[in-house]
Parts: sequence; C-alpha cells; structure tokens
Amino acid sequence: MEMSRERFEELVGDALDEVPEELLGLMSNVVILVEDDPPPGDEELLGLYEGHALTERGWDYAGVLPDRILIYRHPILRICDTDDDVIDEVAVTVVHEIAHHFGIDDERLHELGWA
Repeated sequence: MEMSRERFEELVGDALDEVPEELLGLMSNVVILVEDDPPPGDEELLGLYEGHALTERGWDYAGVLPDRILIYRHPILRICDTDDDVIDEVAVTVVHEIAHHFGIDDERLHELGWA
C-alpha cells in the first residue's frame, strides 16, 4: 500500500479527533508523532508508547521530557491493502498507544479488542 506521509499524518489526526474530549483532556505531558519506521529489529511494530503512564506518576514526577506516542507509517502500510484498511489500522493503533498512556497493558488491550 502506498500513501504519502502527509495523508498518513492526516489520518492520525482524524483518529485523534475520534477520541472523546474527556480522555484527551486527561492526557498530560505527551506528544504524538509519526515516524516512517520503527527501531531496527522491530520492523513489524505499528506504534510505541515511551514514557511514564499516568498511573505510574507520583509526587516526584516533574521536570521530565514529554512522553511520546509514535505511530509507524511503513509497517502499517505494509499490512494494509486499501485506504479503508489504513484508516482502521491507524485508529486502532492510536487508541492502543493512548491506552498505554493511561496505564492499560497489552494483555488488557487484547481482551478489549484493541490489539
């Protein structure tokens, strides 16, 4: 599947627009970025959350760089056949990584169907 970076970034923005405002308002000190490729050795990784989940932050959480949610364009495009597939996969990946920001682990996300 081929898609420009600009279009892919638009789809990530569209997926964020679908997240309820109440949840977005609770997110703290986190940025969402699009990268073309994941780190070497993780070529199939669709997204990644790097940082300290809200549930792990204590009184000593201060002065740290923002957490990062990374959405990887090339792996998502490799597993998709159509634009609709990309739209769906981007939405699932964005929700999945946001859930990590709230402290929800992969096992629970699989149970909920957001894997």
